[in-house]
Amino acid sequence: MPRELVRHPDHSRRRSLGVALAFIEWFCVHGPGDVQGVPLHPRHGGECLPLDDEFAGLILDCYALDETGRRLYDTVAISRAKGRAKSELAGFVSLAEAFGPVRFCGWAEGGEQYEWRDFVYEYEPGEPMGRPVTYPFIRCLATEESQSGNTYDNILFNLEHGPLAEDLPSGTAGVTRIFLPGGGEVRPSTAAAASRDGGKETLAVFDEPHLYTQPELRQMYRTVDRNLRKRKAAEPWALLTSTMYQPGENSVLEKLHERAKLIAEGKTRGRRLMLDHREAPADVDLTDREQMRAALREVYGPFAGALDLDGIIESEFWNIEKDPEESRRYFFNQPTAARDAWTTHPAWAACTDVELVVADGAPMVMFFDGSKSDDATGLVGCDVETGHVMTLACWEKPRGQDGEGWEVDRTDVDRVVRQVFAERNVVAFFGDVKEFESYIDTWGQDFGERLLIHATAGRYAHPVAWDMRGRVREFTAACERMEVDIRERDVTHDGDSRLQRHVLNARRRPNRYGVSVAKESRDSPHKIDLAVCAIGARMARRMLLASPEWAKHQAAQTKKRRGERGTRAFGWR
Repeated sequence: MPRELVRHPDHSRRRSLGVALAFIEWFCVHGPGDVQGVPLHPRHGGECLPLDDEFAGLILDCYALDETGRRLYDTVAISRAKGRAKSELAGFVSLAEAFGPVRFCGWAEGGEQYEWRDFVYEYEPGEPMGRPVTYPFIRCLATEESQSGNTYDNILFNLEHGPLAEDLPSGTAGVTRIFLPGGGEVRPSTAAAASRDGGKETLAVFDEPHLYTQPELRQMYRTVDRNLRKRKAAEPWALLTSTMYQPGENSVLEKLHERAKLIAEGKTRGRRLMLDHREAPADVDLTDREQMRAALREVYGPFAGALDLDGIIESEFWNIEKDPEESRRYFFNQPTAARDAWTTHPAWAACTDVELVVADGAPMVMFFDGSKSDDATGLVGCDVETGHVMTLACWEKPRGQDGEGWEVDRTDVDRVVRQVFAERNVVAFFGDVKEFESYIDTWGQDFGERLLIHATAGRYAHPVAWDMRGRVREFTAACERMEVDIRERDVTHDGDSRLQRHVLNARRRPNRYGVSVAKESRDSPHKIDLAVCAIGARMARRMLLASPEWAKHQAAQTKKRRGERGTRAFGWR
C-alpha cells in the first residue's frame, strides 16, 4: 500500500481553487536550506525551482470545493517521509491564506481576472473564483516553548526575502508574530499559548503531530481544532503535515488516522477529513541496495532526485547504531509496531494478495467470533486449497453518539451466515459460542451435515461450537503458527482494511502455553475480533487438511471426476 488516500466522494481537482496554487507559484520562494531564496516561478527570469507535481496536486486537493463552492475539508492531513519539505509546503499554503484568493466567490463565466500587485490570473469558464480571507489568522503550532516551528520559519523567510516582502511596512514580520497589512496576523504558538487565546483562527497548521503524545499537546490540538468552528464565514480549517507515527503512543496523528480509516470503511458520518499518506512498499529487502533505492524513490516521489539516497541507506538503515524499525518509520514512512505488537504493518501488508480470486464452489472454512455490544462481531473465511484469508463480514459499534445503546443486529448476522452457506462451499465452520449460543446451535442443526469436521469432538461433540474459554492451548498454538506464517509470507489475505486494523491492534499476550493475542487493554476501543477470526480460520483449515474426513472427501471427488471423464468419452453425455 504505497499510497493511502481518504477523500470525499465528491472530490475533484477540476472544482478546486486553482488560483490559490497559481498565487503560491508566483510569489513564494524556497525557505531555509540548500535552495533558500530560489523562487518557484521564473517571474523575472533566472534560476527557479518549481513545485513538483505531487505537491502542486496536494495544494489543489486542499482547496477542493463542493457544488455550492463550500470547502470539502475542514481538516487535511499529509503524511510523508522525513525530509520531504512538508513544513515548506505548509508555509506556502499559509502565505496564500494570509494574502491570496483562497475562498470561493462565485463561478467564472470565462475571462474574469484576479489581480493583485503584479499577479494576474484569468479564469476559465466554470472555474471557481477566489477572494482573500477577511482578517486571516494563521496559527502555526510547535511542540516546545523554545520553538517557533519549521512552518513559521518558512513563512518568515518569505516575508523577509521573497516577493511578498516588497510592499510590507517595516517591522511587520518578527520572530514572535507577523502583522498583516490589511488586518490579521500569523502567529507561532505552543501548548500554553494556544490554550490561553480565545481563538480567531482561519488556518491552524500542526507540524509533526506524530509527536503530539503528551497530554498538554493533545489538549492543544483539541483546543485549537475547537476554535476553528468559531468563524463560519471564514471557513477555517486545519492542515497537519507529519511523518508516520509510532503505533500505540496515541498521538494526535494516530487518532486522526483511525478516524480516516473509519471514514474509508463508511463507519462514521463525518466526511470533512482528507488524509494523504505515502509509504514505501512493504516487501523491501533491507540488504538489497537496489530495492532500497527503489523504495525510497517510491516514498519520496518527485523529490527523490534531490536526496542522497545512498546516504540514507548507509547512515540510517545499515548503521548498526540505528534501529532499523525507526528508520523504516522516518524514511519509509511506514508505521512500525508497538513494543508488544503481535505483528507489524510491513509484514502484514506484504501478505496482501488482492488479485487472488477464490471460486464460489471452492471448498472453504469459516470462523465466527460474536459479541453483543462492545466488541466487534466478525466472520472470516479461508480457502482450503490456497489458505487465502477472506473477510466475509464485520459488525462494529459505531464511534460517538451513534454507538450509544448499540447492539449487534443478530438477525443480520444470521442472514449473512446463511447467505454464505447458500453461495459458497463451506466444509468446516467454527464459531465461538459466547453470546451467540442459540444461533450456534441452530447453525449446527441446519448445516452440520455439510461440514466434514466438527468444531468440537468427543463427549460434547458439536458441528460448529468452539468455545474459546476452554480451548486456550489450541488457540495459543494457532496464534503462534499464524505469526510465523505472516513473518515467512506463507499466508495471503484480501487486504481488507478492517481486517488489517484488527490485526495491527492485536498485542502479544504470553500464557502458560505460549504467546496468544489480546487487546491492548480490556476496555480498549481498538478491536481485534477479525484477527481472532483469521487465526481461527487458518486453524480450522489445518485441522481439516489433517483429518481422515478430508482425505475421504478428496478421494471421492477424484473418483467422481474420473467417472465424469469416462461418461464423456463414451458419449453418454
